[in-house]
Amino acid sequence: MIALIQRVRTAHVDVAGATIGRIGPGLLVLVCAEPTDSTATADKLLAKLLKLRIFGDDQGKMNRSVQDLDGAGTPGGLLLVSQFTLAADTRSGTRPGFSAAAAPALAQPLFEHLVAQARAAHPLVATGQFAAEMQVHLINDGPITIPMQVN
Repeated sequence: MIALIQRVRTAHVDVAGATIGRIGPGLLVLVCAEPTDSTATADKLLAKLLKLRIFGDDQGKMNRSVQDLDGAGTPGGLLLVSQFTLAADTRSGTRPGFSAAAAPALAQPLFEHLVAQARAAHPLVATGQFAAEMQVHLINDGPITIPMQVN
């Protein structure tokens, strides 16, 4: 799976003019499934997301995860948004190819599994809508943006 992780002060997703997912401080994660991915891949991605230390501690070092955003046990939000365009191949021509992304029949169940596991493991989880035309609004904090690939 491919993920683009953004540390945010706030983020929300709109579909057809209505906000369907919103978080305060936390992580906005754009997620793309690849053809060889499985539920085990999604589980591995989630484990990394929940433990990724990209929030500042009292000395300003990135030592805290979304599970302990403020050092006092307060968790941050996790906004998961499916985005197949992360698998874009731009090596030739001017029109990206997307053959490296999983087909919707595989990608949707994997994304739904990731969301279900995230909700079971973390108290503040919001999502976009799979295959919908979405508008994603965010205030990137830092800015901190980290690409991640999990196999």
